[in-house]
Amino acid sequence: MALNLRQKQTESIIRMLNLNQPVTATGTANDEVYKILIYDRFCQNILSPLIHVKDLRKHGVTLYFLIDKDRKPVHDVPAVYFVQATKHNIDRIVADASRSLYDSFFLNFSSSVPRPLLEDLASETLKSDSIQRIAKVHDQYLEFVTLEDNLFSLGQRSSYVQLNDPSAGDREIEEIVEKIVGGLFCVLATLAVVPIIRCPRGGPAEMVAMALDQRLRDHLLSKNNLFSEGGGFMSSFQRPILCLFDRNFELSVGIQHDFRYQPLVHDILGLKLNGLSVKSEKGGMNYELNSSDPFWSANGFLEFPEVAVEIETQLNKYKRDVDEVNRKTGGAAEAEFDGADMIGNTKHLMKAVNSLPELTERKQIIDKHTNIATVLLGEIKERSLDSYAKKVNEIMSRGGIDRNELLDLLRGKGTKMDKLRFAIVYLISSENINQSEVEAMEEVLKELEINTSAFQYVKKMKSLNVSFAPANSTGKGNIVNWAEKLYGQSISAVTAGVKNLLSSDRQLALTRTVEALMEGKPNPEIDSYLVLDPRAQRSSAGTSSSHLKGPFKEAIVFMIGGGNYIEYASLQELSLRQQPPKHVVYGTTEILTGEEFVEQLMLLGQKMGLGSASVSSSN
Repeated sequence: MALNLRQKQTESIIRMLNLNQPVTATGTANDEVYKILIYDRFCQNILSPLIHVKDLRKHGVTLYFLIDKDRKPVHDVPAVYFVQATKHNIDRIVADASRSLYDSFFLNFSSSVPRPLLEDLASETLKSDSIQRIAKVHDQYLEFVTLEDNLFSLGQRSSYVQLNDPSAGDREIEEIVEKIVGGLFCVLATLAVVPIIRCPRGGPAEMVAMALDQRLRDHLLSKNNLFSEGGGFMSSFQRPILCLFDRNFELSVGIQHDFRYQPLVHDILGLKLNGLSVKSEKGGMNYELNSSDPFWSANGFLEFPEVAVEIETQLNKYKRDVDEVNRKTGGAAEAEFDGADMIGNTKHLMKAVNSLPELTERKQIIDKHTNIATVLLGEIKERSLDSYAKKVNEIMSRGGIDRNELLDLLRGKGTKMDKLRFAIVYLISSENINQSEVEAMEEVLKELEINTSAFQYVKKMKSLNVSFAPANSTGKGNIVNWAEKLYGQSISAVTAGVKNLLSSDRQLALTRTVEALMEGKPNPEIDSYLVLDPRAQRSSAGTSSSHLKGPFKEAIVFMIGGGNYIEYASLQELSLRQQPPKHVVYGTTEILTGEEFVEQLMLLGQKMGLGSASVSSSN
């Protein structure tokens, strides 16, 4: 597949660890060189899901340190630096070089180094007479975190707050957009593809699309073009589509409770960088959940009860296989047999012995998921999470639920945050919500001492949408002007009701839209979407010839302002459902749990002076 992001980012990192020398078929460079690796926190997060300690050793890395740690000199050894291009990191490198900490410095920046910083590096190392220690400087274009083959994050925190902050000026918004464009450029450079860009008009998605289109156009004119698509691909290579959306396109998905395994593990147990810490009666356990775990890959998108059944099935199969091995290796001595039998039994014995490591590994995986499922089940029962997920689905499919059911759920089990999340999803998703229902919900939230600033923020957005009917209305007041400036017509997407949410078959609006964009057939939902081709002559209207409309075999879907495992699961289900299967990569500015996203809404509510800011909602 052309879009194997995990593989391509890993290859780039291995090349970097081998001093940017070509790597042989065995995955190592010809000249084995022992070296030290220095990284910053951000680049540590890039490395952690892709490279293990044993991999570092395989590539000659004997020691590794954070750049801010106090380090002793190690002579006659080169140091590989992998850091973001910041003033702080440049200063630290200059200090290391002037103290002659290492023999030679191979500097790798996670994105391109701005010229002023490069000049600082040169002038400061000249001053300290250490410039000869700088062996190489590389722009690696790796400033993103790949968690699975089809999942990445730019690791850019609080982008939803920054983009929606009513006090943010044009310059601040431009800086955030520029940062997002920089991260997306790194992803496309690593894949070496120039996509066709599609997005809804208005709002951050269009800002990012226009700026990325310009960045790619400028780069394609430069001498050191990273996108030479000729070499590795056949002439029939078809370019992918990049679909850009902003979190307000489908706000509730960032908040709602879901009952599938991967989204649950992330939302309830706090999966981070593919690592999970689980506390149980047996004590704390640390697990890794990634594509090397076959159970996680095969069952991550199943509903939780189906996962429990699958664990049981796998355990029974394991027991049968162990019995089979015992039967073949035990009891054979009692029977008398001739030479031919002897050879046959020896083969059985060898086969049985060879199967033991595989059986041990299977048992470890079963034990791991049994432990995770047990802890999840405890949380589900204690917080009645199944009720929340069920009621969310009912709201989505029916456009609302009975008022008494709603208030009973809010007064029932669950943390304050569970209740707040459910109240916000109800507020966004109910088609005919009336004022008395909203007031009744607010009353219960206050009664339970729950911070309502996030609820008030969404309520304000929803009321704005009503007073906002003509998109070019000249509404006065700071919030209306801000919303109009930033979102234009697309603000209605925040509260598009049931049409833009889970239908009864649970297909997200995002998934439905991506499917339509990949099909490329005329469709009123997407006909107004912007179309940009950075390789083509610029057209004034932002719409272009028919080849840009598809159909597409591959898509990169990017959510600005925070994504989640619910959308990732939904898009992977879409790609597998297609005949033949299509390939969809999902990326976002940062991956957020429902609680983390609500905290950003809370912050925006507080910035606008809404709600009760005094009471914590997390317990």
